[in-house]
Amino acid sequence: MPRSVNNVASRARRKKVMKQVKGQFGRRKNVWTVAKNAYEKGQQYAYRDRRNKKRDFRRLWISRINAGARQNGMSYSQLMGKLHQNNVQLNRKALADLAMNHPEAFKAVVDKVK
Repeated sequence: MPRSVNNVASRARRKKVMKQVKGQFGRRKNVWTVAKNAYEKGQQYAYRDRRNKKRDFRRLWISRINAGARQNGMSYSQLMGKLHQNNVQLNRKALADLAMNHPEAFKAVVDKVK
């Protein structure tokens, strides 16, 4: 009995990967083995960085809140402690937006908890 290979599915699998690496540089875009490795590594980075993005944004929000708090005579940790004591239900994302784009509203929040 002759050997049976499912060439249709194999070609479709390769086409899917080659389409994903289309914009890359050098042999990564047109040599199957190099492209497959580049695609797999890219997927690993994507998985990792979906988690890292959450950390990065939290760090950004904290630094923005700290800058706004210090302009109003408080540190970040003091402000967050007082917010929790006074049961103010604003998350870091909202506080950072107030500190950046609406400083007068942020000042009102700081004055409320002082």
